[in-house]
Amino acid sequence: MKNLYIITTLIFWLAIVFFWLARSWLPISHDVIYSDSVTVYSLSVVAKHNKRTDCWMAIHGQVYDLTAYLPQHPAALRVILPSCGAEASLAYDTKNRSKEHSDTADTLLKQYEIGILSH
Repeated sequence: MKNLYIITTLIFWLAIVFFWLARSWLPISHDVIYSDSVTVYSLSVVAKHNKRTDCWMAIHGQVYDLTAYLPQHPAALRVILPSCGAEASLAYDTKNRSKEHSDTADTLLKQYEIGILSH
């Protein structure tokens, strides 16, 4: 019985050490990843910016901080605010009324780009 206790205890501690060491071999998941030229955001990070005073959107794989632009947006805030903190490609493409944004809007949008959306 004593031998069984010693063996199971040894196996337990070997398993603990193995899992502790294995952490260094596994890929690390981050909500925000920084590289030399681009910042990658997860949708969960974008989702935290869902207010009038802090509005981020993910559109076609890019992340935009549109907070400063909200007061200038031609549509009513009630139209654009539901897209804050969300993946808003469909809303951007259709303007919620089956119309596309203009080329000018596409150019303007680039000014507010802060990174890319992780997959």
